[in-house]
Amino acid sequence: MSGSARAATHATSRGAILDVIRAAGTISRAGLVRATGFTAATISNVVRGLLRDGLVVETGRAESTGGKPRVLLRLNGDARYAVGVHLDPIRTSYVLTDLTGAVVSRLTRAGRAEPSVTAAEAADRIGVLVAGAGVDRDRVLGAGVVAPPGTALPGTGDLERALGLPVVLGRDAAAAALGEYWSGEAGRASVFATVYMGTGIGAGVLVNGIPYQGAGGAGEIGHVCLDPDGPVCWCGARGCAEAVAGPAAVVAAAREDAVLRGELSGPSVAAQFTSVVRAARAGRTGARVLLERSARHLAVAVRTLANLMDPELIVLTGSSLAVAAPVYLPAIEHELGRALSARGRRPVRVRMSTSASTAPAIGAAAMVLRSRLVPFHPPGLHLPDDISEAVPGS
Repeated sequence: MSGSARAATHATSRGAILDVIRAAGTISRAGLVRATGFTAATISNVVRGLLRDGLVVETGRAESTGGKPRVLLRLNGDARYAVGVHLDPIRTSYVLTDLTGAVVSRLTRAGRAEPSVTAAEAADRIGVLVAGAGVDRDRVLGAGVVAPPGTALPGTGDLERALGLPVVLGRDAAAAALGEYWSGEAGRASVFATVYMGTGIGAGVLVNGIPYQGAGGAGEIGHVCLDPDGPVCWCGARGCAEAVAGPAAVVAAAREDAVLRGELSGPSVAAQFTSVVRAARAGRTGARVLLERSARHLAVAVRTLANLMDPELIVLTGSSLAVAAPVYLPAIEHELGRALSARGRRPVRVRMSTSASTAPAIGAAAMVLRSRLVPFHPPGLHLPDDISEAVPGS
C-alpha cells in the first residue's frame, strides 16, 4: 500500500471513530469495535492517537458484566472550537461551539434586507466572540459562513486573510441539518432530514451521517412544483413551494388584506411574516387562514421529500418555522401520516428543532469541525440504537 493510501485509510478510520464517539456520548473501545467493524488493534491505535492529541478523554468505567469494567471514552469538548456565522435578513448570528457542537458563546446583530457581511466586519465580530469566551484562538479550527442561496458573500480568500482562520462556505438549510446531527438532535437516524424555513424554504439531508449534496444543490424543496399554473417564482418556474407557501407569499397575501396590511411591521419579509404570526395569535382570523394555507402547501412539499429520501426523522427548523410551529408542525404530521400510512409505509417522525433560530450558525461551525476532524467517512456506517455506554449511576 502506498504512503498516500495508508494516510487516507488512517484518516478514514480516525474520522469514523471520532464520529462514533461523538454520536455515542460515552463508549468503550469494545463498543467502538462493535459499532464500526474495525479490528480491536485499529481501535486501540486510533484511540491512542486521539488521547495523545487531547481530542478524546477517558471518563470512568462502564458497569461490569462479569469481567473487568470497560474504560469509557468521550470527546474532550474543550480541545477544539469552531465559529459559525449565519447571514439572514432578520439577524446575523455568530456562534462559538466546542468540539461536541455545544454553543459556548453567541452574538447577534440586526439583519439586513439583503444579508451581507464584509471580511472586516466578520473578523471584528468573531474576534469579540472568541475573546469574550476566554478561548485560546489557537484552539479555533476555523469559521463556517452560511447564507440563503443567492447571497453575495466575500471570497473565501478574503475571509481567511481577515480572520486568520480557515473558512468554509455553504447554504443555510444544508448547514442546519449538519448542525442538528452534530449536536446529537438527530439521534441514531440513518437517514435524517431538516426542513428549513427562514426567508425562503429549503431542506438538508444526511445519509449515515454524511450530508447529501447531490451535484451541489440537493435539498431545494422550495422549488418543488405544487401548482404548474401557480405564481411565478424568483427562479423563473411557476408554482414552486416557495412562491406558493413561503414567507414572502404569506406576506404578499397579507398586504392584499385591508385588515392585515396594518399589522405588518419590520424591514424584511421574515420580520413581516412574524407580524402575521402575531396577528394570528391575537385572534385575527385572516392571518390564521393564511398560515394554515401555507402550512398545508408546505406539508405537500415535505411529503415529496419523504417519498424521495425515506427519512426516519424530519426536524423542522429556521426562524419562520420557530415562530409558527403550532400551525406548521401539526399540518406536516397530518399530511405525512395520512399519505404514508395509506400505502403501508412506516411513519416518519417529525419534530421541531430545539435550536431552530440558531441551527444554521451551529451547522456552519459543524461544517468546520467535520471538514477538519472527520474528513472521510466510510459508506454504510449505521450506528445501532444501543451504542451509548454510561458510567454506573450517571
